[in-house]
Amino acid sequence: MNARSELYLSFLRKRISSDFEVGDSMASEEVKQEHQKCLDKLLNNCLLSCTMQELIGLYITMEEYFMRETVNKAVALDTYEKGQLTSSMVDDVFYIVKKCIGRALSSSSIDCLCAMINLATTELESDFRDVLCNKLRMGFPATTLQDIQRGVTSAVNIMHSSLQQGKFDTKGFESTDEAKLSFLVTLNNVEICSENISTLKKTLESDCTKLFNQGIGGEQAQAKFDSCLSDLAAVSNKFRDLLQEGLTELNNTAIKPQVQPWINTFLSVSHNIEEEEFNDYEANDPWVQQFILNLEQQMAEFKASLSPVIYDNLTSLMTSFVAVELERVVLKSTFNRFDKELRSLIAYLTTVTTWTIRDKFARLSQMATILNLERVTEILDYWGANSGPLTWRLTPAEVRQVLALRIDFRNEDIKRLRL
Repeated sequence: MNARSELYLSFLRKRISSDFEVGDSMASEEVKQEHQKCLDKLLNNCLLSCTMQELIGLYITMEEYFMRETVNKAVALDTYEKGQLTSSMVDDVFYIVKKCIGRALSSSSIDCLCAMINLATTELESDFRDVLCNKLRMGFPATTLQDIQRGVTSAVNIMHSSLQQGKFDTKGFESTDEAKLSFLVTLNNVEICSENISTLKKTLESDCTKLFNQGIGGEQAQAKFDSCLSDLAAVSNKFRDLLQEGLTELNNTAIKPQVQPWINTFLSVSHNIEEEEFNDYEANDPWVQQFILNLEQQMAEFKASLSPVIYDNLTSLMTSFVAVELERVVLKSTFNRFDKELRSLIAYLTTVTTWTIRDKFARLSQMATILNLERVTEILDYWGANSGPLTWRLTPAEVRQVLALRIDFRNEDIKRLRL
């Protein structure tokens, strides 16, 4: 009904404007604009417009109730099928939201459409995002002994609380595997939500261009619509921020506590290799091979359960952590050579992520170059005017610090360097 009335009013607006221009072709631009304002006011306040505005207002109230209640039902009936990355509520919720906005769009009323977009934005930003946020706040299950002890304490507190209320609630005691899966599925849900909102925004932009081309609405309506889409895009970014928070939690809980001890074993391996030991180290490195194997096993669980985009982001966080911590242990060691371990590690990490990781390991690569010099003064062949395309990430003080890790380099020679 409203779509037809909008077409009719649009026809009247064009027809009357056309007649005015023909009847008074000498009218100034000011007069024409004043005439257009009077015409818009007349048509917007006619009985047809007022009746339809009242009807649309009632419709929006009903649609808002339907959307809110159905979204709540989709969340309550959420299920996960083995082998899927996301749970059912994501598709269900966005089907509902698109259906509600689609009905508003079919009214050809920009005010009605904007009202529904705003209501959908609020529903996604507040209620639905809170559901996902609460799931992530439950955290990823403990992986270290200290974390497990904290988990046991938390479980005991839940039990005491339940008993004090006269009931025993088993919901807080889901298995570790179920809790892990729930966290990872929620991460995937959050990412898909952000993508779905961006897709919805693009679709609305395309659909509404047709309305505006039909002469429905005006500059003011266009500005109102653009503002609504801007708010919708902001919600997509909020889901993206939530995803980053979840990834940081996963990295801090599941990656760092496991990887840290593996990196620390670097200190227990001798790096003062005699010539007869060097060939054996080349063929069977005592640290890097086991470290890479541990990383592969650690990341395999996440690769199978996370979307490619999220897994790639997680791998990027992991490689950043490895680079920082490996630099720390290198500076605590002593050497007579250091190269193969780092090259093997970078080669492996390059295969598991699409991110450029060489930049993260630039400082370590330069440290490896320094540790493999034949003599102290050889650094001058790579420094200053001789650096060529190489951009040094190490300061002169840090270069001297790394040179001092070589047990066969004299401190006097290092101090005499002019860097």
